[in-house]
Amino acid sequence: MCGRYAASRGPEDLAGIFEIEKWEPEETLDPDYNVAPTKEVHVVLDRPLKDAEDERPVRQLRKLKWGLVPSWAKSPEGGARMINARAETVHEKPSYRRAFAVRRCIVPADGYYEWVTGTQERELEVEGRRKRPRKQPYFVTPADGSVFAMAGLYEFWRDRTLPDDHPQAWWATCSVITTEAERTPLAVAPAEGPHSLADIHPRMPLMLTPDRWDAWLDPARTDVDGLRGLLVPPPAGLMRAYPVSTAVSNVRNNGPELLKELPAPEEGTLF
Repeated sequence: MCGRYAASRGPEDLAGIFEIEKWEPEETLDPDYNVAPTKEVHVVLDRPLKDAEDERPVRQLRKLKWGLVPSWAKSPEGGARMINARAETVHEKPSYRRAFAVRRCIVPADGYYEWVTGTQERELEVEGRRKRPRKQPYFVTPADGSVFAMAGLYEFWRDRTLPDDHPQAWWATCSVITTEAERTPLAVAPAEGPHSLADIHPRMPLMLTPDRWDAWLDPARTDVDGLRGLLVPPPAGLMRAYPVSTAVSNVRNNGPELLKELPAPEEGTLF
């Protein structure tokens, strides 16, 4: 799964990377080194501009809430649980299949955090008491420092309890698509710990390479089989992973120090 990631690039950088044609300054978000579900996030999408005579899709940088709320939902309460959609079933699940056909986006990130699940049941003895070790967080990012372009979906939900002109009458939400984690060796592996992404967690966000960005974002592409063909993991050996402070486990902590590479897992953590 993908439940936490970092996104520090500003709109100007993202505009250059993704060839953005339109973004609103009021939708600018501060760098976020601990993005968690229900937070507002930047996404890239191709869509006609609202109230424009020209109906051609325009590449936009938009601010959406992370946690997809289907248009038919009675309330938005389930959005926090719908942060991920599985690549294997996204085309058929009622909550995602319509968005998969016509409302696809890219969720830009620096990389994502994952905690070693640790099948070990060993315990540590701390001050005479048995204590289970903490899970070690790792940061996974492209080895060359490029953007981590996560495949995503977006949706609109109308709150029928509010009038049309109410600022919260419409919710714009998104979800990140995940796939099986790579079992091939990492481009750069830590001295201690996992040597493939699958060693950390069996799932990972599906990263789109630049050659697939245009096709993925094109709302005119609605052929399900063709779209599913875009949901293939990137070539092996592009990623690196390294241990980071367990401070990232608390969503209230936020700052570039969360990305600092540790020389080894923290004492008392798994691996």
